[in-house]
Amino acid sequence: MGKRRRADSDSDSDDDTTTTRLPFKNRLKPDSVILSTLKTLSAATKSASTSKTLTLTDLSLSSTCREVTDLPLSSVQNRILSLALNLTKSILAGNGFSFSVPSRAATNQLYVPELDRIVLKDKSSVRPYASVSTVRKTTITTRILSLIHQLSLKNIHVTKRDLFYTDVKLFQDQTQSDAVLDDVSCILGCTRSSLNVVAAEKGVVVGRLVFSDNGDMIDCTKMGIGGKAIPPNIDRVGDMSSDALFILLVEKDAAYMRLAEDRFYNRFPCIIVTAKGQPDVATRLFLRKMKMELKLPVLALVDSDPYGLKILSVYGCGSKNMSYDSANLTTPDIKWLGIRPSDLDKYKIPEQCRLPMTEQDIKTGKDLLEEDFVKKNPGWVEELSLMVKSKQKAEIQALSTFGFQYLSEVYLPLKLQQQDWL
Repeated sequence: MGKRRRADSDSDSDDDTTTTRLPFKNRLKPDSVILSTLKTLSAATKSASTSKTLTLTDLSLSSTCREVTDLPLSSVQNRILSLALNLTKSILAGNGFSFSVPSRAATNQLYVPELDRIVLKDKSSVRPYASVSTVRKTTITTRILSLIHQLSLKNIHVTKRDLFYTDVKLFQDQTQSDAVLDDVSCILGCTRSSLNVVAAEKGVVVGRLVFSDNGDMIDCTKMGIGGKAIPPNIDRVGDMSSDALFILLVEKDAAYMRLAEDRFYNRFPCIIVTAKGQPDVATRLFLRKMKMELKLPVLALVDSDPYGLKILSVYGCGSKNMSYDSANLTTPDIKWLGIRPSDLDKYKIPEQCRLPMTEQDIKTGKDLLEEDFVKKNPGWVEELSLMVKSKQKAEIQALSTFGFQYLSEVYLPLKLQQQDWL
């Protein structure tokens, strides 16, 4: 009898140790219950997707706004030729030449709540050749237009780095050729993808997704832990199909690798995607394409710091730098799953795993609180206010204090079970 009592006592002790080692694991319900919750979320998203998507033309805004569109190569060629013809006429008339460049300054941008994204207003600036202050930038603009025309004639794609190396002495720094490339998109009124200039591969995807890449069928459950690199040219992507219940957008490569190695997408059918930090154009285009075609909810996992929320907002509302193309680059209704400031105490993350916010962090957090796209969501305001007040931040990896697989085995399943997203 004494042995049985001692054994029972040892068993209870083991349970307590497990709970201490993996906090809140005992709150998890069977996977079937969590899957039922996810199926309800997925069905609701598909139902909501049947309604017509609002566009700028549907709204009566007090400010005139401009947006670019996807154009075929023939249209890009025609617009460049038409621009060149007008410049030639101006020179022959003795007026020299200049470009009218849409302003991408912060003062020329507008957050539209009905669309939940940032758009570009219609203010432009003149970039004359016969001016000491703008002659170099005008020369770069002319050179970029010439290179884009060559690409459209040959129907080939190059990277932004390739473009820079065509004239290093003129461009001097890639940030300068990149900036003018965005200007050229605005001048021609087309997306950057239409110019056949792409960024190098950066983002990756893994999980329950099958799609064609330039005619080759790709099964993302059979791409290993590293996953499939997201094609830099979205035109190559087609025939998307999936049995996933949601898309999990992950900020960092480390968390992505953890979830991929644990085959989280098999336990809870999903597609996991990351841009490995700052969102690149290809990943933003790919995420939007998945959302619109598969009609799946998107849940985001980012660091609990102001930059994590900024990254989330770029995917959802667009970046100010590329607000002219926000219609094509933003993914509507992304839900903030974690890691949120309130999670630090809720999940008892130890003090030694939290980081003090720097003065710059606090300033960034306060600046975000003034943004309209943050103010629109009371939950975001509450969480960000808590972060700024506590002056604490934490990375997704802070959860590893409870075990390397705590993220995939406890934290995310419990979040999904409790429908704990904003």
